[in-house]
Amino acid sequence: MIEKLIYLEGIEPVNIYGVKNTRIEILKSFYPKLKIIARGDEIKVKGEEHLINEFEEKVQLLIEYFLKFKKLEDNEFESLIKGEGTALLKRKAESDDVLIYGNNAKPIRALTINQQKLVDKYDTNDLLLAVGPAGSGKTYTAIALAVRAFKNKEVKRIILTRPAVEAGENLGFLPGDLKEKLDPYLRPLYDALRDMIHPRKLAALIEDGIIEIAPLAYMRGRTLDNAFVILDEAQNTTINQLKMFLTRMGKNAKFIVNGDTTQIDLRPKHNSGLIQAMRILKGIKGISIIEFDERDIIRHHLVKNIVDAYKKLDIDEDK
Repeated sequence: MIEKLIYLEGIEPVNIYGVKNTRIEILKSFYPKLKIIARGDEIKVKGEEHLINEFEEKVQLLIEYFLKFKKLEDNEFESLIKGEGTALLKRKAESDDVLIYGNNAKPIRALTINQQKLVDKYDTNDLLLAVGPAGSGKTYTAIALAVRAFKNKEVKRIILTRPAVEAGENLGFLPGDLKEKLDPYLRPLYDALRDMIHPRKLAALIEDGIIEIAPLAYMRGRTLDNAFVILDEAQNTTINQLKMFLTRMGKNAKFIVNGDTTQIDLRPKHNSGLIQAMRILKGIKGISIIEFDERDIIRHHLVKNIVDAYKKLDIDEDK
């Protein structure tokens, strides 16, 4: 006997529980061997592990159905609990451009041509290099793909990493232990995950090691099986660091490497492992390189102008 908390992500509980919890009673009738208690956006369930896993899959199916079709009638509710209607849901999902629904039912999808190219190339490649300017959605799209893969049980864990290279600051002067010094460097990864996963569920996944956020040095010596692994800020990896990272790829693994070659903090800049990798990995089957540009920038409209201005400056200095 085990006990588990199931979180309702991005949906009002009444849409699953029904008015006055009438649908919870239906769920209990289908799973009489489970003890089910629904409070707020949490369902506490106790019983045999295989029954709990089956129950959780049904609840996630109900949530997904409602988010996609914006309604869940009583007859649809019972059909989905019985295992009917799944084929329809799958066909709809395949034709829908939404990657996942984040918190507050926020639809997360590719918004630009190169973001969509990253999504499309994911299906036929196990290693993707997404390279381009700040604000073009490389990391956010990659994390959405990782969360989708995890929710679809394509992988068993998500690993997010980045090099702890100092952009003008000195880590040694920052207060705290190593984790506290490094957390600011990993903050963008936390922020993206919080957009897509219920906060309490995210905390539990991190605590259980199912989602891991760690500096690149922590990857050395490991084999990463059944994992979706994202390396962010890869322009600041040395040649040896990136080689080390890429050779961590294990069975049933998906790797995405993100970086911006205009923001290299290494000295000298030509030591960037990302620049070398883009050159030597091009054309290898199973590896795809997606080059983002200013058209993909989706932050404040001035960011695109700022990137253009610095790009022109670099061209003038090279003359």
